[in-house]
Amino acid sequence: MRVMLVEDDAELAHEVAMGLRGAGARVSMAGSAREGRRIVETEELDVLILDVMLPGESGFELCRSLREIGVETPILMLTARDAVDDRVAGLDAGADDYLTKPFALQELIARVRALSRRRPTLSPRIVTVADLEIDLGARGAKRGNRPIELTAKEFALLECLARSPGVVLDRAAITAHVWDDNHDPFTNVLEVLVRRLRRKVDDGHDAKLIHTMRGAGYRLGE
Repeated sequence: MRVMLVEDDAELAHEVAMGLRGAGARVSMAGSAREGRRIVETEELDVLILDVMLPGESGFELCRSLREIGVETPILMLTARDAVDDRVAGLDAGADDYLTKPFALQELIARVRALSRRRPTLSPRIVTVADLEIDLGARGAKRGNRPIELTAKEFALLECLARSPGVVLDRAAITAHVWDDNHDPFTNVLEVLVRRLRRKVDDGHDAKLIHTMRGAGYRLGE
């Protein structure tokens, strides 16, 4: 699960990010709407958490502008204000949920999980890495002209890597995508799954595309 938090209160942002990471999420942080918009444009995200009271452009304005350019990622608004008009304004701007400060961290995590399950289905999209082609819409893959038969978990792992080609993804980010939040990150099931996927994708090819970055994670790329 990939989450971006836009919050100018550094202490609160750190606390929320630590809680989300402890729940298995990969968290990006921004202290302003401008910085948050830049991250949205460069990262594939499952949930956005926006504080209303941001320096310069407000969370309401950021939410509205993201919706206007077609960003469909679920958005949770945070605010210290509890007026009905403010909640309505947030929802009218395109937010999916609303949480008033102060809040219990476990409630925020539960709401983020719920929103991540409501993420809209992505339009069919093909990712190409060297001669490997991954169709994220049809949930299929082929290398060269040879289709690759994948189990649901193998495709979920390949999909996770393909959404960030060339980027090293850590265990927490991968397990949050492939398994639910109750997965035990200390088992070797991820390593077993990587070996299975590597045999199907790389065996018989001179160019290896699935790489283990020791102590860091895994990467898909040449």
